[in-house]
Amino acid sequence: MPHVSERDAVVGYRPLVVVLLSPLAFALVFASWTIFAVLGLELRAMLRLGELGFALMLATPMLTGALAALPMAALARRHGGRRVMIACLLLICPFLWAVAHSSTYLHFLLAGGGLGLGAGSLAAGLVYVAELSPRRHAGLALGLYGAGMVGAGLSYLLLPLISQAYGWRSAPLLYLLPVLAVAALLWLFADDPDPPAASGEIDDDDMTRGERPGWLEALRHWRPWRLAVVYSFFYGAFVALSLWLPGYLGDQYGLELRSAALLALPFPLAVGLGQVAGGAWGDAHDFRALRWWVSACVLVCLFLLSYPPFTMQIEGVGRVLTLHYAAPLWGFLTLLVTMGLIMGVGQGSLMRMIHRDHGSQLALVGGLALTLGGLFGALLPLMFALGNHWLGIRTAGFMFLYASLVVCMLVMLWDHVNGAGRKGA
Repeated sequence: MPHVSERDAVVGYRPLVVVLLSPLAFALVFASWTIFAVLGLELRAMLRLGELGFALMLATPMLTGALAALPMAALARRHGGRRVMIACLLLICPFLWAVAHSSTYLHFLLAGGGLGLGAGSLAAGLVYVAELSPRRHAGLALGLYGAGMVGAGLSYLLLPLISQAYGWRSAPLLYLLPVLAVAALLWLFADDPDPPAASGEIDDDDMTRGERPGWLEALRHWRPWRLAVVYSFFYGAFVALSLWLPGYLGDQYGLELRSAALLALPFPLAVGLGQVAGGAWGDAHDFRALRWWVSACVLVCLFLLSYPPFTMQIEGVGRVLTLHYAAPLWGFLTLLVTMGLIMGVGQGSLMRMIHRDHGSQLALVGGLALTLGGLFGALLPLMFALGNHWLGIRTAGFMFLYASLVVCMLVMLWDHVNGAGRKGA
């Protein structure tokens, strides 16, 4: 009789509870990060913020989240993902309350930094889901978990309504009860594997050494970085765009906050759907060839989104021809949703590839990917604001993303040419 591993023979309702509750926790953390973006008009008016000051406020949660991701992944690997997830969810509750009661710019920055600590729940949840999911369906489970990014859409949908009905200070308090409820459900109905089991195959390097290398030693080599760098672009770009889109749509197309937020909603929904599809696809196929197609398609979308409105005059025979271009709202949204779907497929497939190639060190490589993505995402709002200031073009953010993806693809090409560990490297 063939040997069936414990992970492939998971029975009972608890793994299903994990699959259902972990994405919900992910969604609530993302929703809390987008509070500043959706309430941007009220906060900018109250604090009299310029673009750069507001961009720093948007970047703060991502910065602290990036710093927290890798340590929390290590704690999850050692003490169990459920405990770390619950601790991180409880940790953001006082900061949600603080956002509702802050009155100065410094207070909002500190509260935003506290909300960023919720990224520890994302890293811990990644380890937790990977440990409890059957190996043959790990991609689907990780894709469902990553679909928690649609939490950004939750803020787009609910916060403008709450703000309009009860005032913007009531909006952050909206998330307190769901966060506490999910933490309680995880405590009551989910378990940590005891002892924590490695999620996947042992790496070739580990086999050679006869033991798993320490994290600091492992980070000195290119192997853990190669997939994390590629994943960080898709993750960081999504988070930054989720924070930037409501304000961009409002300024570019003269929309009210509620309308701009609702029109931005299809983007995170498309990314979430793509995560599930990409994870399921990754269970049966290898992402190594697809990542070039995904990157190329996103590059084309970013190129088209980068075009600002312009007017061109051509001196014809007997008259001057004037050509004017401005991307219509429906065209912009079509490109945005298409790009979001492709980005989601890339994220889901990449995370399954990380799980397949680095299963014994998923906490390290996954935490590193979230750290790099968070740092990249924290940089983007500042670059968007500086691009608007220096160039005077609102689409400068898409131009910067285009250039960043070109650099990322050059890194992929360098890695391919050097043949870094062709078997799963």
